[in-house]
Amino acid sequence: MRLRFAPSPTGQLHVGNARTALFNWLLARGGGGTFVLRIEDTDVERSTTASADAILSDLRWLGLDWDEGPDVGGPHGPYRQSERLEIYAAHARRLMEAGEAYYCFCSPEQLETARRRALIEGRPAGYPGTCRSIGAREAEERRAAGERPAIRFRVPEGREIVFHDLVRGAIRFETAVIGDPVLIRSDGHPAYNFAVVVDDALMGITHVVRGEDHISNTPRQLLLYEALGLKPPRFAHLALVMGPDHTPLSKRHGATSVAEFRRRGYLPEALVNYLALLGWSPGDDEELLPIGELARRFRIEAVGHSAGVFDEGKLAWVNRHYLKAADPARIAGLAVAHFREQGIPMAPDAAGLAFLTQAMAMATGSVDRLDQIPRRLGFLFGWDPGAALAQPAVREVVEAPGAREVIAALAGALAGEPRLDRERFRAVAAHVRQQTGRKASALFHPIRVALMGEAEGPELDLAVPAIDAGAELTAADGLPPIVGCRERARTFAEAMSNEH
Repeated sequence: MRLRFAPSPTGQLHVGNARTALFNWLLARGGGGTFVLRIEDTDVERSTTASADAILSDLRWLGLDWDEGPDVGGPHGPYRQSERLEIYAAHARRLMEAGEAYYCFCSPEQLETARRRALIEGRPAGYPGTCRSIGAREAEERRAAGERPAIRFRVPEGREIVFHDLVRGAIRFETAVIGDPVLIRSDGHPAYNFAVVVDDALMGITHVVRGEDHISNTPRQLLLYEALGLKPPRFAHLALVMGPDHTPLSKRHGATSVAEFRRRGYLPEALVNYLALLGWSPGDDEELLPIGELARRFRIEAVGHSAGVFDEGKLAWVNRHYLKAADPARIAGLAVAHFREQGIPMAPDAAGLAFLTQAMAMATGSVDRLDQIPRRLGFLFGWDPGAALAQPAVREVVEAPGAREVIAALAGALAGEPRLDRERFRAVAAHVRQQTGRKASALFHPIRVALMGEAEGPELDLAVPAIDAGAELTAADGLPPIVGCRERARTFAEAMSNEH
């Protein structure tokens, strides 16, 4: 079993194409087969090296490795179409010599005029066969005169093309609706339908799994396999990935590329797990499975016909699961870039990273994405009692009966105290409760705003020890300075006093 993913490097890797890559990978890995990566870069005007590199990077990030490809080599290379032009030219010559192809001298303007006329007359808008009858001598004379023709395939007339789709069953086409496709453009570059046939055949591809938008290409490709005397692969066409409004997923729906989801802080295992569920189910009412288990269970025949609707809310739910299950040290390392992007500069050393790792317990259970962690932990690095008191939610807390007394008592209790761990914090809170007579929310809400500057956030039993552990770090540890609880209580109480 040999499968391939063959992206065109004309932009970022769309999640729909990533799902296609994933399904090919799952089928190959689950069946003990070979997974091939091929770059289809014959669109000279739009293809870029940067796009190709980014696609490879995104695939690696997703955990999709390949056995053969442009960067790892293999017995069927080259694996970039731009390096295979002579191979396509040789196969086109074979078809020309066999009378299966012919030169087409039609200009783009002529083709557009014919297309519009066909639409007006209610006919298929395929090529009308204008150059089919041009003889070999006339064709050579026109080429010698400087005309640069394309090469077209001569589609046989009166044929029915039938193939069995592994997802959809039997599919039929009449050749009357196909038209003669271009094999080699006038600039010498191959057209998609020709290059893909030559490549898949020479690379020994046994199964082609791709989007349903390629169904109409399949009869053309089957005719080319036949004309070249090559064995076709088995085909499976996947329903497209749709947005919530059941139209093809596009930028108007929000993020659509792997790179965008990566930047927003989704974990690769979460995105892979979610994409696998779009149109396929692993069974047993299970949804959260590692990629190896997904590969073990995957069956292409079990893929549904209906379009998968991309639900970012469901993706966020899956991501939250993987955030909770991940090694906190890994999450801390990944979160650093998001802190920087959100204006909290840091370059943590081992001690700084160890502190962030401990702090992740306050974040990973309450966020959906990595980019939400800086906001969740922002109270550690940004201490401004004036800004805190300007927040309506904080103001509501401090104006409650007895709140100012609690904050004043807290500042007094901490004045001579060492840095707080969980037990010392509980002792201080008990002392403030005894001194003020306040308890429950009347006690802990004022303490929260005084020490965190926020009316909501992580549990105080976690937040308070983290604040004082951070206060012990030095500039050499690579984190912004963290103001300790003693100093926070004092400056918050002073800020309240200065208001009157």
